Amino acid sequence: MRLLRTVVIRLLVMVAMVAGGTTAAAGAASAAVPDVWGFAYVNTSSGVPNLSYQAGSWTSGSVTVTPGVPGEYFVRFPGIGIPSGGIAHVTAITQSAEWCQIEKWGMAGTDEIVAVRCYRFGGGPAKALFSIVFASSSGALTSATQAYGYVFWNGSSIASHYNSALAVNTVTHTSTGTWTVWMPGLGSSTQAGNVQVTAVDSGVPARCKVGAWSWAATGQKFQVLCHDATTTPLDTGWTLTYQRERAITGAFAPPKYFAYTFDNTPANPGPYAPLPAAINFNYPGAVNTVQSAGTGMRLVTFPKVGLLPNNVQVTAYGPGPAFCNLLTLWTTSGSDVYVRDVVCYNGTTAVGQPSLVTYTSKY
Repeated sequence: MRLLRTVVIRLLVMVAMVAGGTTAAAGAASAAVPDVWGFAYVNTSSGVPNLSYQAGSWTSGSVTVTPGVPGEYFVRFPGIGIPSGGIAHVTAITQSAEWCQIEKWGMAGTDEIVAVRCYRFGGGPAKALFSIVFASSSGALTSATQAYGYVFWNGSSIASHYNSALAVNTVTHTSTGTWTVWMPGLGSSTQAGNVQVTAVDSGVPARCKVGAWSWAATGQKFQVLCHDATTTPLDTGWTLTYQRERAITGAFAPPKYFAYTFDNTPANPGPYAPLPAAINFNYPGAVNTVQSAGTGMRLVTFPKVGLLPNNVQVTAYGPGPAFCNLLTLWTTSGSDVYVRDVVCYNGTTAVGQPSLVTYTSKY
């Protein structure tokens, strides 16, 4: 009976998502950036997750979670449903070699439902906690220093994208499990900003990361790498978001308290401030630091931005199948935020690995 109830709930949620419209190509209307946004720390498989770590552009209600099959969760963001488009990212919070991926997202009534699936290395389902963010943007930014863009690759084509210069993002599939993303108009003279990548697959375990990153005055170029439940390159769907002096949701002032960093020298015991400074951004102007917390573990400190509710996402960087997650929920102490810790794995072994970490508060 319990199994039947779980299956029925899963089918009802999926039907609601399909009826509401699954993700498709996004138009470029003249609207604010972002149009809608929401984030949550999901610490329960059913009901309302921690209210201190969820926020969004809704006017009433709260995030709720419905379980599916083992390792599957349907996260409902109230009042921010959109007919198509948008972007979602998720980061597992666990003490094991596990990750979470997006299955799909779509509108259900006035709400947005994001389906999440969590796995352990090797492919078995994982009962992981996770941090999730959903956002959709349109319109242009006029700032010369700020930039924001995203791409949802559905496995065969671009299904949703945004570029704050109103240019057209492109994706080139170069080999199995490898793609090149070009975001024109979001260029910089030096490496600047932050990138997050999440696998999107409703059929098989998949995880994705940033393989490489190059920049020019004309735009940003990223390599996306994806692997299966073990170490084999995999053609799958994925989402990528690029932010520069904007929060991961695309918003700015508010939030007045957000930050990001790129731990590009993980062998450095630290604490150190990653360089160039433009990859180690802190809106109030403080200096973020990274230091070793043990083999494969990195303590990230975001000073002067600590204000609940807030959210953290992390993505691995570099060649190979290594991936990263969060060891436990980040700590907000006074005005500081401590991400204790970012943990990266090659298989089930914790390893030193570059990682990209982004933080935002509601305010």
